[in-house]
Amino acid sequence: MKNKKVIVYSTPTCPYCVYTKRYFNDNNIAFEDVDVSADRSKAQEMIEKSGQMGVPVIDIDGQILVGFQPEAFARLLK
Repeated sequence: MKNKKVIVYSTPTCPYCVYTKRYFNDNNIAFEDVDVSADRSKAQEMIEKSGQMGVPVIDIDGQILVGFQPEAFARLLK
């Protein structure tokens, strides 16, 4: 997989956020983990990018996904 910029907007209490981050770690994919519960400006950034208030929101090189979607992650990371 090529190096693509991956950002995971998450909260510590979200199980799907944990699954998403585990997927990236297990597949040796570097990502930036943004805790939107601790950073209001990043939460607003997430909402502007996705139109969603729920987490996880995943930004893979500007492609926005909402929720744990391993098949979509793999497709976008090829």
